[in-house]
Amino acid sequence: MATGRRISGLLVLVTFLMVGSGCVGNIGSNLSSAILNHPDPETVKESIPSYLLLIDSFIADAPRDRVLLETGANLYAIYASAFVEDEGRAALLAEIARGYGERALCRAARAACGLSQRPFEEYSRRLEDLDEGAVPALFSYTTTWLVWIKTHSSDWLALSDLPKVEAALERIVELDEGYRHGSAHLYLGVLKSLRPPSLGGHPEDGRRHFERALALSWGRDLGFRVEFARSYARLVYDRELHDRLLNEVMAADPVAPDLTLLNTLAKRQARLLLDSAEDYF
Repeated sequence: MATGRRISGLLVLVTFLMVGSGCVGNIGSNLSSAILNHPDPETVKESIPSYLLLIDSFIADAPRDRVLLETGANLYAIYASAFVEDEGRAALLAEIARGYGERALCRAARAACGLSQRPFEEYSRRLEDLDEGAVPALFSYTTTWLVWIKTHSSDWLALSDLPKVEAALERIVELDEGYRHGSAHLYLGVLKSLRPPSLGGHPEDGRRHFERALALSWGRDLGFRVEFARSYARLVYDRELHDRLLNEVMAADPVAPDLTLLNTLAKRQARLLLDSAEDYF
Protein backbone atom coordinates (compact mmCIF):
# COMPACT_ATOMS: atom_id res chain seq x y z
CA MET A 1 0.00 0.00 0.00
CA ALA A 2 1.07 3.62 -0.49
CA THR A 3 1.85 4.23 3.17
CA GLY A 4 4.21 1.28 3.31
CA ARG A 5 5.98 2.32 0.12
CA ARG A 6 6.57 5.85 1.37
CA ILE A 7 7.92 4.62 4.71
CA SER A 8 10.10 2.12 2.86
CA GLY A 9 11.65 4.80 0.70
CA LEU A 10 12.43 6.94 3.69
CA LEU A 11 14.08 4.17 5.66
CA VAL A 12 16.34 3.00 2.84
CA LEU A 13 17.85 6.46 2.75
CA VAL A 14 17.77 7.51 6.37
CA THR A 15 18.50 4.56 8.63
CA PHE A 16 22.22 4.81 7.97
CA LEU A 17 22.17 7.87 10.19
CA MET A 18 21.47 5.59 13.13
CA VAL A 19 24.68 3.58 13.02
CA GLY A 20 26.84 6.36 14.38
CA SER A 21 26.13 5.69 18.04
CA GLY A 22 29.23 3.51 18.35
CA CYS A 23 29.88 0.59 20.66
CA VAL A 24 32.62 -1.25 22.52
CA GLY A 25 34.86 1.78 22.54
CA ASN A 26 36.92 2.40 19.43
CA ILE A 27 35.86 -0.87 17.76
CA GLY A 28 32.28 0.23 17.31
CA SER A 29 33.16 3.84 16.58
CA ASN A 30 35.71 2.94 13.91
CA LEU A 31 33.46 0.38 12.27
CA SER A 32 30.54 2.81 12.25
CA SER A 33 32.68 5.37 10.46
CA ALA A 34 33.97 2.74 8.03
CA ILE A 35 30.39 1.80 7.10
CA LEU A 36 29.19 5.38 6.70
CA ASN A 37 32.25 6.46 4.71
CA HIS A 38 32.25 3.50 2.32
CA PRO A 39 31.30 4.34 -1.29
CA ASP A 40 30.07 0.85 -2.24
CA PRO A 41 26.70 -0.27 -0.78
CA GLU A 42 27.23 -3.84 -2.04
CA THR A 43 30.34 -4.24 0.10
CA VAL A 44 28.45 -2.96 3.13
CA LYS A 45 25.55 -5.31 2.39
CA GLU A 46 27.88 -8.31 2.41
CA SER A 47 29.70 -7.21 5.55
CA ILE A 48 26.90 -6.25 7.95
CA PRO A 49 25.65 -9.80 8.79
CA SER A 50 28.94 -10.72 10.43
CA TYR A 51 28.82 -7.60 12.53
CA LEU A 52 25.25 -8.35 13.57
CA LEU A 53 26.38 -11.67 15.04
CA LEU A 54 29.25 -9.90 16.79
CA ILE A 55 26.87 -7.35 18.32
CA ASP A 56 24.56 -10.16 19.43
CA SER A 57 27.45 -11.79 21.25
CA PHE A 58 28.39 -8.51 22.97
CA ILE A 59 24.79 -7.99 24.09
CA ALA A 60 24.60 -11.56 25.38
CA ASP A 61 27.60 -10.78 27.60
CA ALA A 62 26.28 -7.36 28.66
CA PRO A 63 22.48 -7.46 28.26
CA ARG A 64 21.93 -4.22 30.20
CA ASP A 65 24.42 -2.11 28.25
CA ARG A 66 22.38 0.71 26.74
CA VAL A 67 24.91 1.71 24.06
CA LEU A 68 25.28 -1.88 22.87
CA LEU A 69 21.50 -2.21 22.67
CA GLU A 70 21.22 1.02 20.68
CA THR A 71 23.90 -0.13 18.26
CA GLY A 72 22.32 -3.55 17.82
CA ALA A 73 18.93 -1.93 17.20
CA ASN A 74 20.36 0.47 14.65
CA LEU A 75 22.37 -2.08 12.68
CA TYR A 76 19.55 -4.59 12.49
CA ALA A 77 17.25 -1.79 11.30
CA ILE A 78 19.72 -0.75 8.61
CA TYR A 79 20.12 -4.26 7.31
CA ALA A 80 16.41 -5.11 7.39
CA SER A 81 15.26 -1.90 5.72
CA ALA A 82 17.96 -1.31 3.13
CA PHE A 83 19.34 -4.67 2.10
CA VAL A 84 16.91 -7.55 2.78
CA GLU A 85 14.45 -8.22 -0.05
CA ASP A 86 12.66 -11.24 1.40
CA GLU A 87 9.67 -9.88 3.31
CA GLY A 88 9.56 -12.61 5.92
CA ARG A 89 13.25 -12.32 6.69
CA ALA A 90 13.05 -8.53 6.85
CA ALA A 91 10.18 -8.79 9.32
CA LEU A 92 12.18 -11.16 11.53
CA LEU A 93 15.20 -8.84 11.57
CA ALA A 94 12.99 -5.82 12.21
CA GLU A 95 11.53 -7.63 15.21
CA ILE A 96 15.04 -8.04 16.63
CA ALA A 97 15.83 -4.38 15.93
CA ARG A 98 12.68 -3.23 17.66
CA GLY A 99 13.33 -5.44 20.66
CA TYR A 100 16.81 -4.02 21.13
CA GLY A 101 15.43 -0.49 20.69
CA GLU A 102 12.79 -1.02 23.38
CA ARG A 103 15.36 -2.44 25.77
CA ALA A 104 17.71 0.49 25.13
CA LEU A 105 15.00 3.02 25.93
CA CYS A 106 14.07 1.12 29.08
CA ARG A 107 17.70 1.36 30.19
CA ALA A 108 17.71 5.11 29.43
CA ALA A 109 14.57 5.79 31.49
CA ARG A 110 12.70 3.37 33.73
CA ALA A 111 9.42 5.16 33.02
CA ALA A 112 9.82 4.22 29.36
CA CYS A 113 9.84 0.46 29.96
CA GLY A 114 6.98 -1.09 28.01
CA LEU A 115 6.17 2.33 26.58
CA SER A 116 4.71 1.19 23.26
CA GLN A 117 2.04 -0.88 25.03
CA ARG A 118 0.64 2.06 26.97
CA PRO A 119 -2.63 3.78 25.98
CA PHE A 120 -1.91 6.90 23.95
CA GLU A 121 -2.66 9.38 26.75
CA GLU A 122 -0.33 7.62 29.19
CA TYR A 123 2.22 7.08 26.43
CA SER A 124 2.28 10.83 25.76
CA ARG A 125 2.71 11.65 29.45
CA ARG A 126 5.65 9.29 29.74
CA LEU A 127 7.28 10.84 26.68
CA GLU A 128 7.07 14.21 28.43
CA ASP A 129 9.03 12.75 31.35
CA LEU A 130 12.02 11.96 29.13
CA ASP A 131 14.93 14.40 29.12
CA GLU A 132 17.68 15.22 26.62
CA GLY A 133 19.85 12.38 27.90
CA ALA A 134 17.31 9.87 26.58
CA VAL A 135 17.36 11.23 23.01
CA PRO A 136 19.79 8.66 21.50
CA ALA A 137 17.78 5.76 22.92
CA LEU A 138 14.46 7.38 22.00
CA PHE A 139 15.71 7.89 18.44
CA SER A 140 16.75 4.24 18.13
CA TYR A 141 13.45 3.15 19.67
CA THR A 142 11.42 5.28 17.28
CA THR A 143 13.27 4.53 14.06
CA THR A 144 13.38 0.79 14.68
CA TRP A 145 9.63 0.95 15.33
CA LEU A 146 9.25 2.58 11.91
CA VAL A 147 11.30 -0.20 10.34
CA TRP A 148 9.01 -2.71 12.02
CA ILE A 149 5.94 -0.91 10.69
CA LYS A 150 7.48 -0.93 7.22
CA THR A 151 7.86 -4.70 7.31
CA HIS A 152 4.24 -4.99 8.47
CA SER A 153 2.81 -2.33 6.14
CA SER A 154 -0.04 -4.58 4.99
CA ASP A 155 -1.27 -4.81 8.59
CA TRP A 156 -3.61 -1.98 9.55
CA LEU A 157 -2.98 -2.71 13.22
CA ALA A 158 0.72 -1.98 12.70
CA LEU A 159 -0.08 1.22 10.80
CA SER A 160 -2.25 2.33 13.70
CA ASP A 161 1.00 2.78 15.68
CA LEU A 162 2.05 5.72 13.48
CA PRO A 163 0.54 8.39 15.79
CA LYS A 164 2.69 7.08 18.63
CA VAL A 165 5.77 7.16 16.41
CA GLU A 166 4.93 10.71 15.38
CA ALA A 167 4.56 11.77 19.02
CA ALA A 168 7.99 10.30 19.83
CA LEU A 169 9.58 12.15 16.91
CA GLU A 170 7.98 15.39 18.07
CA ARG A 171 9.45 14.81 21.53
CA ILE A 172 12.91 14.34 19.99
CA VAL A 173 12.49 17.65 18.16
CA GLU A 174 11.52 19.34 21.43
CA LEU A 175 14.53 17.93 23.25
CA ASP A 176 17.22 18.16 20.56
CA GLU A 177 16.03 19.00 17.06
CA GLY A 178 19.56 18.86 15.65
CA TYR A 179 20.14 15.25 16.67
CA ARG A 180 21.40 13.19 13.72
CA HIS A 181 21.44 16.22 11.42
CA GLY A 182 17.80 17.01 12.15
CA SER A 183 16.59 13.63 10.96
CA ALA A 184 13.57 13.66 13.31
CA HIS A 185 12.29 16.57 11.24
CA LEU A 186 12.79 14.48 8.11
CA TYR A 187 10.76 11.60 9.49
CA LEU A 188 8.01 14.00 10.53
CA GLY A 189 8.05 15.48 7.04
CA VAL A 190 7.37 12.05 5.59
CA LEU A 191 4.65 11.18 8.09
CA LYS A 192 2.89 14.50 7.51
CA SER A 193 3.04 13.86 3.75
CA LEU A 194 1.59 10.36 3.70
CA ARG A 195 -1.82 11.62 2.59
CA PRO A 196 -3.20 14.66 0.75
CA PRO A 197 -5.22 17.22 2.73
CA SER A 198 -8.47 15.78 1.40
CA LEU A 199 -7.68 12.54 3.23
CA GLY A 200 -6.48 14.12 6.45
CA GLY A 201 -2.84 14.70 5.56
CA HIS A 202 -0.81 17.81 6.39
CA PRO A 203 1.72 18.11 3.57
CA GLU A 204 2.45 21.81 4.17
CA ASP A 205 3.45 20.96 7.73
CA GLY A 206 5.55 18.23 6.14
CA ARG A 207 7.24 20.74 3.87
CA ARG A 208 8.21 22.88 6.84
CA HIS A 209 9.79 19.84 8.50
CA PHE A 210 11.70 18.97 5.33
CA GLU A 211 13.01 22.51 5.02
CA ARG A 212 14.07 22.54 8.65
CA ALA A 213 15.87 19.21 8.21
CA LEU A 214 17.77 20.62 5.23
CA ALA A 215 18.76 23.67 7.26
CA LEU A 216 19.94 21.63 10.24
CA SER A 217 21.98 19.30 8.03
CA TRP A 218 23.48 22.21 6.08
CA GLY A 219 22.37 20.36 2.95
CA ARG A 220 25.15 17.81 3.29
CA ASP A 221 22.85 14.79 3.50
CA LEU A 222 21.60 14.27 -0.05
CA GLY A 223 18.96 11.80 1.12
CA PHE A 224 17.01 14.65 2.69
CA ARG A 225 16.46 16.22 -0.73
CA VAL A 226 15.48 12.88 -2.24
CA GLU A 227 12.83 12.28 0.39
CA PHE A 228 11.56 15.86 0.12
CA ALA A 229 11.02 15.22 -3.59
CA ARG A 230 9.55 11.74 -3.18
CA SER A 231 7.21 12.35 -0.26
CA TYR A 232 6.16 15.97 -0.63
CA ALA A 233 6.75 17.15 -4.21
CA ARG A 234 5.16 14.07 -5.72
CA LEU A 235 2.21 14.20 -3.34
CA VAL A 236 1.35 17.79 -4.29
CA TYR A 237 2.41 17.34 -7.95
CA ASP A 238 5.07 20.04 -7.81
CA ARG A 239 7.24 18.96 -10.76
CA GLU A 240 9.46 22.04 -10.59
CA LEU A 241 10.41 21.45 -6.95
CA HIS A 242 10.75 17.70 -7.55
CA ASP A 243 13.21 18.07 -10.40
CA ARG A 244 15.17 20.89 -8.78
CA LEU A 245 15.78 18.88 -5.61
CA LEU A 246 16.79 15.75 -7.49
CA ASN A 247 19.04 17.56 -9.95
CA GLU A 248 20.80 19.17 -7.00
CA VAL A 249 21.44 15.66 -5.67
CA MET A 250 22.78 14.45 -9.02
CA ALA A 251 25.14 17.44 -9.27
CA ALA A 252 26.50 17.06 -5.73
CA ASP A 253 29.66 15.27 -4.65
CA PRO A 254 28.57 12.26 -2.55
CA VAL A 255 31.77 12.20 -0.50
CA ALA A 256 31.24 13.75 2.93
CA PRO A 257 32.31 12.70 6.45
CA ASP A 258 30.02 9.92 7.71
CA LEU A 259 27.61 10.49 4.81
CA THR A 260 29.33 8.97 1.77
CA LEU A 261 27.37 5.71 1.80
CA LEU A 262 24.07 7.47 2.42
CA ASN A 263 24.77 10.01 -0.32
CA THR A 264 25.73 7.27 -2.79
CA LEU A 265 22.38 5.59 -2.19
CA ALA A 266 20.63 8.95 -2.45
CA LYS A 267 22.09 9.57 -5.89
CA ARG A 268 20.84 6.17 -7.05
CA GLN A 269 17.35 6.96 -5.75
CA ALA A 270 17.42 10.42 -7.32
CA ARG A 271 18.24 8.94 -10.72
CA LEU A 272 15.33 6.48 -10.47
CA LEU A 273 12.90 9.23 -9.47
CA LEU A 274 14.02 11.51 -12.28
CA ASP A 275 13.72 8.70 -14.81
CA SER A 276 10.16 7.98 -13.71
CA ALA A 277 9.06 11.62 -13.41
CA GLU A 278 7.58 11.86 -16.90
CA ASP A 279 5.23 8.97 -16.18
CA TYR A 280 4.33 10.26 -12.73
CA PHE A 281 3.51 13.91 -13.41
